[in-house]
Amino acid sequence: MKFIHRLGFYLGGFSIGLVILAFFLSGKKTSCDYSPNARVLKNIRIKERVYSDEALENMRLYQVDTADISLVLKKGDVDFGRSNTDLDSCKTYMVTGQSPTHNLELFFENCDSIATLQKLEITK
Repeated sequence: MKFIHRLGFYLGGFSIGLVILAFFLSGKKTSCDYSPNARVLKNIRIKERVYSDEALENMRLYQVDTADISLVLKKGDVDFGRSNTDLDSCKTYMVTGQSPTHNLELFFENCDSIATLQKLEITK
């Protein structure tokens, strides 16, 4: 069989596979969260969020609302150097990111069913 025929069969099968894949995945909330940063942020986002008293006070002081925190959890970065991931019960993560008005550092305690915002700091 000539190379051009093999290439034609390959491309035909590949295109049919893409159409079938697009059909099965359309309308579903599928995502590719394979990097450690994306997995941690998604894990914190899907859990119930609780705010410590210190975090609530800083939110009032700097006029940061929960929408800003959600934005940072969507587009932010996890600083693994300042996080403590060796704990067995609740790991702690430092998440940095930008809201429309501030650069935020969020210190989360990530337990099994609850993610607690322990500290919120504004950076320049």
